[in-house]
Amino acid sequence: MADAIEWTNAGPDEIVWRYPNNRIKWGSQLIVMENQVAIFYRDGKALDTFHAGRHKLTTSSMPGLVGWLQKKVKGDVFEATCIFVSRGQFQGKFGGRGQTSDLAPLMFHGNFWYRVKEPKIFVTEVVGNQNAFTTKKVNDFLRSFMNERIIDEFAHYDLQAVFTQLDETSMKVKTKVRMNFERIGLELVDLKFEGIDTSEKYRERLFWLRTGGVAGQQLAGMETMKDAAESLGHSPGAG
Repeated sequence: MADAIEWTNAGPDEIVWRYPNNRIKWGSQLIVMENQVAIFYRDGKALDTFHAGRHKLTTSSMPGLVGWLQKKVKGDVFEATCIFVSRGQFQGKFGGRGQTSDLAPLMFHGNFWYRVKEPKIFVTEVVGNQNAFTTKKVNDFLRSFMNERIIDEFAHYDLQAVFTQLDETSMKVKTKVRMNFERIGLELVDLKFEGIDTSEKYRERLFWLRTGGVAGQQLAGMETMKDAAESLGHSPGAG
């Protein structure tokens, strides 16, 4: 067991790193670099947090762990996972397929920027609960998390609202996603859609809505009659 615990050679795109040994010697030195936080995690709980500096791991410097063990500290070794978290800003990508409130398919993709705002919440909700102890796993989880929230939000708007009020709709989606990020200890710095599209059929429908002066319900009725006529035209009894 090493007497010094530190995250060396952390790359600019690395969010989280787990110290490989969970048996740690009392009296070890914990070295936390600028823009890092170290958190000791055990039994599903983020217990003690250390900020930049050099720290000696003792029962007095780790009240969270000692309290969790109900003060039953034995021997010169304790067991816990030491997780380092970067406080830098990171970029992620999202992209998925959902549907609007009027059941139009919607494809979207873009980028988002974020940072860890509350390390203990982040370690508990993302790293621990999602078993995301590597940067790749964190990125995979956040991409899925982002896609699900965007799909949920777009489902509240019809096709015309999404495309004719794109800035307003995007801002509302961003606000909702930001609230969800705060729940898992993150700050959403920015979110930008690089592309939003629908199927060819619904692009034609959108064109009629925007240029033909046809109301959405009226157009839906027209499409229903058109589909029914085409179905009858292909039926065995059609002349």
